[in-house]
Amino acid sequence: MLISSLAFSFSNTVFAQNKQTNQLLLWDNKPAKDWMTEAYPIGNGRIGGMIFGGVNNEHVQFNDNTLWTGDENDRGMYQAFGDLFIDFDQKDQNFTGYKRELNITNAVHSVSYTQNGTHYNREYFCSFPDKVMVLRFTSDHKSSYSAAIRLKNAHQGKVTVDGNKIQFTGKLSNNMPYQATALVKIENGKSYPVKDDNGEKLKIDQADAITIIFTAATNYSNKREQQWKGEEPAPKIDRILKNATSKSYASLLKNHIQDYQQLFSRLSLYLGGVKNNSLPTYQRLINYKKTPDLDLEALIYQYGRYLLISSSREGGLPANLQGLWNESNTPPWGSDYHSNINIQMNYWLAEPTNLSECHIPYLDYINSMREVSAVATRKQYPNTRGWTVRTENNIFGGMSYLWNTPGSAWYAQALWEHYAFTKDKDYLKNFAYPIIKEISEFWDDHLKRRPDGTLVSPLGWSPEHGPTEDGVTHDQQIVFDLFTNYIEAAEILGIDQDYKNHIADLKAHLLKPKIGKWGQLQEWETDRDDPKDQHRHISHLFGLHPGREISTITTPELAKAARVTLTARGDESTGWSMAWKMNFWARLQDGNHAYKILQNFITPVGGSGTDYNKGGGIYANLFCAHPPFQIDGNFGYTAGISEMLLQSQTGELQFLPALPDQWSTGNIQGLKARGNFEITNLQWKEGKISKLSIKSLSGEDCVVRSPNALKAKGIKEEKSGKDFKYNFKTQAGKVYSFEG
Repeated sequence: MLISSLAFSFSNTVFAQNKQTNQLLLWDNKPAKDWMTEAYPIGNGRIGGMIFGGVNNEHVQFNDNTLWTGDENDRGMYQAFGDLFIDFDQKDQNFTGYKRELNITNAVHSVSYTQNGTHYNREYFCSFPDKVMVLRFTSDHKSSYSAAIRLKNAHQGKVTVDGNKIQFTGKLSNNMPYQATALVKIENGKSYPVKDDNGEKLKIDQADAITIIFTAATNYSNKREQQWKGEEPAPKIDRILKNATSKSYASLLKNHIQDYQQLFSRLSLYLGGVKNNSLPTYQRLINYKKTPDLDLEALIYQYGRYLLISSSREGGLPANLQGLWNESNTPPWGSDYHSNINIQMNYWLAEPTNLSECHIPYLDYINSMREVSAVATRKQYPNTRGWTVRTENNIFGGMSYLWNTPGSAWYAQALWEHYAFTKDKDYLKNFAYPIIKEISEFWDDHLKRRPDGTLVSPLGWSPEHGPTEDGVTHDQQIVFDLFTNYIEAAEILGIDQDYKNHIADLKAHLLKPKIGKWGQLQEWETDRDDPKDQHRHISHLFGLHPGREISTITTPELAKAARVTLTARGDESTGWSMAWKMNFWARLQDGNHAYKILQNFITPVGGSGTDYNKGGGIYANLFCAHPPFQIDGNFGYTAGISEMLLQSQTGELQFLPALPDQWSTGNIQGLKARGNFEITNLQWKEGKISKLSIKSLSGEDCVVRSPNALKAKGIKEEKSGKDFKYNFKTQAGKVYSFEG
């Protein structure tokens, strides 16, 4: 059962207040040559395209995120779908004034240039409401477009042309049917089919303008009771195209922008500095190490939000290792759902950055895999209730590689977090709680009881290194988090009192984190940590982030040990690992160290190989380089900056907990906090809050922790260490304002 659409009350954020509209651009002064490092992505949560922007030969590589091989027993791989090519007829192929840009304020990609005295413009977007990709080609002269438009099937299927329609169909090795269709509209001129060695294509002669309306589909459904099969591609595509082609281009564009901005414009961020968009994005990356560029840091933050909106929308699948963009039929790690951090990291930004609806595909995915996982779990772990997962997972519940026993418990954290941020009790009762309970039952049955009463996770592994043994810190902390969330959920709903007490007793007997001989937080129960170990996974700090077991305020000794561990592991690593380190240092409330990691993350990377040792960074198109491209680094970066500005995991709204010196002045509007609070305005100067407005959306009690004293009518102040605290009751819908 899919979660129904959630209704949220959000304040209107006007980007103009920070003059950000012109800043939020990725742009280049030349066409892209490489898919992974240079092309720009567009997407509507299901279909997506990578735009190359070639002048004489345009190339759009496209995907539908349901196109998978495999089944319940074979993980398979996420597949490339195909390519759209437009070959323009130009005797003189030289051009001037070229610019291609991706505007993430409205999710429209554009290309412009001058050739043979004619100025050409193109616009591309992927619409969620109309379910299509749209490409529009115009110019300032009539009869200026002559071209051949063709599709290429990534699985060697036949392409046909019928009137103004180009399409291909086929079936994968697992019998999944697929279809891609491009419907071409021209203004004046003529069109007709032609054949050559590459198959059929549509020839356009002397058109004033061209509009291509494209979509692709499979018959995938996320319902196991339907054998993962839904509507066939052909009728689905016919219906989508009939609806889309009945509308004008202006109407399609308006629908797209309104839908996208309803999500994206909820949050604006200004980190100080001056607008710096006169240089191409790749040049800003190259200059970054020598010239501060606070706008680039904010752009990459908002780019993470853009990518999540583009790859994760209600009713669809969650973002995979590459979001939904993929040019290969054998992509790295199958472009799958990795359960030992990667899919989880993809969603760390969803709730804090006011994109709660974009979280829903991940929650639905967890729900959809339960039955398949339970069958597999009982085979591997007889006499256990509930379920867990292997490391590598597909869209049918199929799994491969090692069993990752804490994986489902980490999934359960997302179910809880969605409630913590929205306070939706119906969702908690009817959707989240049953899943959290059955995963708790798995651990109730799976934990090993020692004679002294201590409970340990048997035969765990600290991903992705070290021995397999009992009591691994990573496992223990994730189970602690699961039990904490289950207990709170049962208390809120007022149900299962006896079982809640039983789980509370189990939690009290879990093996606790230990501090080792060189002051580190131990990765294993045995004190064997190597201070020279700089492995990319730092899994035993889960309790610091994204968990809530370790805190500088409530467990300062454990936080100090986590700092020793992080320092020893080093600052440079693969892309996603650096993103996690940003979040760790933010939770340790060391803004300058978090910022140092951020600066390391913004390191230009070239090439496309897989290299664990060389270090990650960012490509010219701002995709995160593991290397190769993994989208979790982009999402983790955005989550990390959010943690630097606001934390709420301990039951307080702690503002500017990890503000670096470089961001001494700035503002953000639209952040969300647990308790369903929206920060409608947070401004700071010289590192201190000057203005703060909090909208209570559910009427929860609120505790504010500030680095400096604040004034608010009728709200009393108390000192807490070096911070100032404000505790007050709220009414739903009311805004509470403070002055510095």
